[in-house]
Amino acid sequence: MNDRNFRIIDLSSPLDNDVKEPMPPKIEYMKHEEGAVQAANLLGLEPSDFPESKAWANEQVTLTTHTGTHVDAPWHYWPTSEGERARTIDEMPLEWFYGNGVLFDFSDKPEGYEIQTEDLQEKLEEMNYELQPYDIVLVRTDADKKLYEEHYAFKHAGVSADATRWLIDQGIKVMGTDGWGWDIPLNLQVQDYKSNPRDDVLWAAHYVGKDQEYCQIEKLANLEQLPQSYGFDVAVFPVKVKGASAGWARPVAIIKED
Repeated sequence: MNDRNFRIIDLSSPLDNDVKEPMPPKIEYMKHEEGAVQAANLLGLEPSDFPESKAWANEQVTLTTHTGTHVDAPWHYWPTSEGERARTIDEMPLEWFYGNGVLFDFSDKPEGYEIQTEDLQEKLEEMNYELQPYDIVLVRTDADKKLYEEHYAFKHAGVSADATRWLIDQGIKVMGTDGWGWDIPLNLQVQDYKSNPRDDVLWAAHYVGKDQEYCQIEKLANLEQLPQSYGFDVAVFPVKVKGASAGWARPVAIIKED
């Protein structure tokens, strides 16, 4: 019998050889028989010394720090932030990565839609909620349902630079999306830039981090499973990769129940 008064919702996408990310992982699986060979070589034994010539299963994974669900550090956006050297993922305060979650549901918006400040404000009015400092903002576009489709990286709604600044101005330090990236898809950014070259098109929301320090989560999942727009906790602690621009994470929503 489970008498614990909370439940956990997994908000992460899997690391999987079959996903259609532009930078997919490469996972090599070692079965128990192969593990016996490896263990025997390390320990000066024979594979047959292990029960049924089986030892450990193991995997070798090749990936970038931005593959799968991860948290971007300020160092990802620019060498400096707020006039100082930008912090790397291992330098970020862990207190940022646990707090009240707030869900903005934009699953009705088309691919490539750019979410504006007014969109966020309208959603907050609908929720009857006012953002609090250190809330963790989650943006639902349902792009995680397209993880195995070709051109997955181009199939999300993105957040504008102005909306990103506005969130930071409300005291938000961590914000995330179930899309491949926080900005609108790169193909649309490139089209816009080529038609009218200017500084505020390519990676515009990311570059907000030059002036205002924040972190963003990319490739979230299962946001449709959240039972309410706020009133739940989020934990999204990034892996401590020294000097890195990002760290993988297994974000979860914690739903308190009576």
